[in-house]
Amino acid sequence: MATARLARTADENRVLSEAVARVARCWKLTNEQLGAILGLSSATVSRLHAGGFRLNRSNKAFELGQYLVRLFRSLDSLMGSDDAAAISWLRTANLDLGARPVDLIRTIRGLSDVADYVDDYRARV
Repeated sequence: MATARLARTADENRVLSEAVARVARCWKLTNEQLGAILGLSSATVSRLHAGGFRLNRSNKAFELGQYLVRLFRSLDSLMGSDDAAAISWLRTANLDLGARPVDLIRTIRGLSDVADYVDDYRARV
């Protein structure tokens, strides 16, 4: 039973780590930007991209990674899977949010606010 739980946790860590790395590639986030979002160093993010580091369910970076993937999925749905449109939205000043979303998601509060904003917008559509 404990072995199955450990295997499941390791698999969750791998899956989320790969998903976060894919989000960063799709949105063309630098290691510094992704590190700021997850609370990790640029060097650690580089290892994440290379597969030498995995987010761990017991750390805050894992939870922030979940928020990032949630934001990606919501924005991807809203933009019709158009990565260029999503990147443009992220990098353009948003009057409702008061800043560029890509700048806001560098903090925990900003990541949560942007994810909630996109989810709320999707609910109206």
